[in-house]
Amino acid sequence: MNSILHRSIAILLFAGLSCASGTAWAGTTDAEIEYILTTVGQSGCIFVRNGTEHPPGEAESHLRLKYRNGARYVNSSEDFIDRLASSSSWTNRPYRIRCPDEAEQTAAVWLHAMLRDYRWANSQ
Repeated sequence: MNSILHRSIAILLFAGLSCASGTAWAGTTDAEIEYILTTVGQSGCIFVRNGTEHPPGEAESHLRLKYRNGARYVNSSEDFIDRLASSSSWTNRPYRIRCPDEAEQTAAVWLHAMLRDYRWANSQ
């Protein structure tokens, strides 16, 4: 529940910042990916990559590196999640996420839910 609350707060803050800045970011791939990356870093969740646990800030840094190196393979936020943010490019093992008060799940499931929530919040 705690992670859901943090995610909801992050959605509202990011939506507010986007509107306040006058930038028409909502709905764009760049804005969505930036939201995903920032939220990962602020999530309070443990990311398990190739069997090793990483705090949220390390997970954000790692995903930013993968995005910088692999952006040419990304045409949508879903591509980012599915091609870069869900599994190891070395071992192909899926990333897992363990958040307080939530069952451990794959990064793909967690990130797609985050994207869905972000889009819903920005469609209101």
